Amino acid sequence: MTVSIILDVDTGVDDAFAILYATRNPEITVLGITCVDGNTSLKNVCKNTLQVLDMAGASSIPVAAGANEPLMGTAGDLGDASHVHGGDGLAGLSSPGSSRALDSRHAVELIRDLIEGSKDPVALVPIGPLTNIALFISTYPETAKKLERIVLMGGSASGGNVTAAAEFNVWHDPEAAHIVFNSGLRLTMYGLDVFYDLKVDQEHVKTLREVGSVSANFAADLIEFRLQSLGSEMCLGDYGAVASLLHPELVESSVMNVVVDTSQGPGRGQTICDARPEAPELYDFRAGKECTVILKVDADAMVKLWMEQIR
Repeated sequence: MTVSIILDVDTGVDDAFAILYATRNPEITVLGITCVDGNTSLKNVCKNTLQVLDMAGASSIPVAAGANEPLMGTAGDLGDASHVHGGDGLAGLSSPGSSRALDSRHAVELIRDLIEGSKDPVALVPIGPLTNIALFISTYPETAKKLERIVLMGGSASGGNVTAAAEFNVWHDPEAAHIVFNSGLRLTMYGLDVFYDLKVDQEHVKTLREVGSVSANFAADLIEFRLQSLGSEMCLGDYGAVASLLHPELVESSVMNVVVDTSQGPGRGQTICDARPEAPELYDFRAGKECTVILKVDADAMVKLWMEQIR
């Protein structure tokens, strides 16, 4: 199976894992990458993305900057994820800059042009806040309908991480998530229900060091940052969304109606996943469209696939 994808990222550590896998895998054609504010500032995200592509030996892939704040313009009220990804968003490993420039187009325009110009079906894989994707769907709805599918990392059918109810990417821009989940496009949610399952440890670092390539050593550095500097367990996170697209046989899912809470209350950013096969009209509050929600993964197989590509 070979797929053509566009990645939309807020490049922190686990975004880097996804980019490395996607660009090193011969079964994936990465048409382009778009950047959004989230784990760190948009400026850092763009710089980090170019650096990861350089490390992967994939510097020809176009990268465009997108939204630098949520749709409602509340970025100043939101925290980033520097406590997880480091002050630069890349475990303190961010370089002074890449030798190449960003694409001159806005992220939304790059997405449009890549879809319209592709002879093959295109999947959109957002692994950060959904601001760019909502803007794209709203601005170019006819082009959006040409997408083969959207596979996003975000949301949860259980609890949250940034709040008790909400996962970070959806919480960062609930209004954008609302637009995406209500778009009627073919949608898969890879959320917190499986996000933390793809665990790596010092043995994986050792294996990567033995490989000794630029990309393997870079990946090892990123993993060690989380293992040592934060003293916490390390997972591959966002990468799983890419892997689930390429290897659907490794996941178990359920089709649900998903509604995003855009209120200003304690549930803001929650993805309310309604798995009821049918509901009496009186109690059927569902405003979302059908979404495939991933609930279980073959974690060992997915980690093995990632390790095989980081060479």
